[in-house]
Amino acid sequence: MTDYPAAQNAPTGPERGEQAPSLSFTKGHGTGNDFILTLDPAGEGRTDVAFVAGLCDRHRGIGADGFIRAVHSSSLAEGQALLQSDSRAEWFMDYRNSDGSVAQMCGNGVRVFAHFLLAQGVVELPDGGELAIGTRSGVKRVTRSGNGYAVDMGTWEFIVPDTAVARGTDSLVEIAGLDVDRPALSISMGNPHAVVALAEYADLHAADLHHAPVVQPAPAEGTNVELVVPSDPLVGDDGVGRLTMRVHERGVGQTQSCGSGACAAAVATRFWAGTGAPDRWLVSVPGGVVGVKFFAGPDGREHVELSGPAVLVAEGTLLPL
Repeated sequence: MTDYPAAQNAPTGPERGEQAPSLSFTKGHGTGNDFILTLDPAGEGRTDVAFVAGLCDRHRGIGADGFIRAVHSSSLAEGQALLQSDSRAEWFMDYRNSDGSVAQMCGNGVRVFAHFLLAQGVVELPDGGELAIGTRSGVKRVTRSGNGYAVDMGTWEFIVPDTAVARGTDSLVEIAGLDVDRPALSISMGNPHAVVALAEYADLHAADLHHAPVVQPAPAEGTNVELVVPSDPLVGDDGVGRLTMRVHERGVGQTQSCGSGACAAAVATRFWAGTGAPDRWLVSVPGGVVGVKFFAGPDGREHVELSGPAVLVAEGTLLPL
């Protein structure tokens, strides 16, 4: 009889013979950006890198772009701080990338998180109602319209403002499959993005995003990279701008969608387009279409709204490891 080595890169569990609790989970996605979600009000569940990476592994685990815990804000230090500014943010979206690293924000994840809380019966959110959700990028306000959700993503910022305003770009990106490095504009949506404009759909399809693009100067904490082709004409008869986008997410890899990335892509393209560029955009991603809207926020600053569907596809129980 052959002795096979122990499985590698699987979630690590308790010592042999020790009983671990099972984990109830829900699988959901927003335009193909998929997540494993769990309800953990007291914040007592595992979140170590090996555990999360194992769950998100598409061959040895459940498979997902990210792992989201629904935790009472009062149970986490980050959430307790947010409650001081908005007592309505009862629930905190504790989000981790598929490699187990902590992430500040996920626009598609917020929509799916709100849908998950509603399905779990722990919140009420009628059409037109608003739900405050705590994240590591501040409190996000979600409104519901049918099966779709809109999220106030807050304000945007240039990461290198002087260079961005003066030159329209601030970095160069080496992308596998493309023969020359491409200029990029760095945008913060609470998490970092490098947006690259491409002239041809052929270049968008040729880009190999299974390999992480190399950004120079290298961002200290890494960055998402969005490749964008503006439509021609850029603005339709309805006054809405249109883009097509692919993305490589830090800590994840190539994904079918990135909500904060779609916002950053619209921010950059609107800036490049100059005076008269529209405030409403439709961004096509491999997993579908999301909407982006610019509006005056309650703080008097320009905010970005992300809208799109949220779908829950399965519920299950992870067996003790």
